[in-house]
Amino acid sequence: MPDNMMGTEYETQFRCDDIKESVCINAPRIYDSCSDKDCLEDLPVLLTKPGQCLIDKATSVRLNNVNVCNVAVSLQPVPFHNGFYAVDMTFYFDVCLDAFMAPNALPMPVKGLAVFSKRAVLFGSEGSVKIYTSDCPDAPEALSTPSQNCPKAVVQVAEPIALSAKLSERRGPCPMPPFRIPESIMRRYGGEFVQSESNKEVLVSIGMFTIVQLERNVQMLIPAFDFCIPKKECTASSEDPCELFSTIDFPTSEFFPADCPSDKRKHNCGE
Repeated sequence: MPDNMMGTEYETQFRCDDIKESVCINAPRIYDSCSDKDCLEDLPVLLTKPGQCLIDKATSVRLNNVNVCNVAVSLQPVPFHNGFYAVDMTFYFDVCLDAFMAPNALPMPVKGLAVFSKRAVLFGSEGSVKIYTSDCPDAPEALSTPSQNCPKAVVQVAEPIALSAKLSERRGPCPMPPFRIPESIMRRYGGEFVQSESNKEVLVSIGMFTIVQLERNVQMLIPAFDFCIPKKECTASSEDPCELFSTIDFPTSEFFPADCPSDKRKHNCGE
C-alpha cells in the first residue's frame, strides 16, 4: 500500500491486519476510457462584426492564445451493440488573435470562437432499473423524479496548444455553422457572429489532448480502516504577508523542468 494513500493530511500507515470491517459504498466505477491526441487543422474562427472588420483590413494574423471555454457532451446507446454508447463531444475554443494591419505596425487584438466536434464509442455496461432518490422538495406530496440507469460520460481536456493561424480569402457568403452555439458562449463575445458576406476568414490549427470515460454508480464492498479524522488544527491566516510568503517552498521545478517521462501505453478514441 503506498505511503501517500491517505494524502498529506492523514499520515497514519495501515496494514492488512488494521482493517476494522468491510463496508458497502456507492461510488462511480469507470467501465471504459480512452485518450486521444488531436491536431485540429484549419478550424474556421467565428467573429463578431467589429472583429471581422479588423480581419478584413489585416495583412496577417498571429495566434496568441487558445482556451477551452466549454464542452457539450451527449450520450446515446449504440444500436445492436448492447452496453456500448456513443459519446458526442463539441469543443468550444476561445481564440485570441493578433491582427497586423501593416508589416511593422503594432497588432490589434481580436477574439473569436472555434468549434470542433468528435465522437468516441465506449463500453458503459447495461442497466434497466429506474433510480429514485430523496433529493426532492420538502413538500410531502412532492414525488421524486426517476432517472434512467445510464452511464455518465466524463471528458477531461488538457490546456490546448496554439499551433498556427492564417488568413484566407473567403469566396461567397459565410455559411451558417453546422452546430448550435449556446447563448452563454455568445454573450462572452458581446453579440452575434457575422454570417454575411466578408472578404477574409481566419483558419487556426490547435493541438488537443483528451481523456473520455464512462462511469456508473455501483455498490462496492471495500475494507475500512477507520474514519477520516483530520490530524491538524485549523489556523487563522497570518496578516503579515512576508510571514505568509516564508511558508511557500521555492518553486524549483519552475526553473528546472523535469525530463520527459517514459512512454506509456496509450488508448485511442474511436471515431
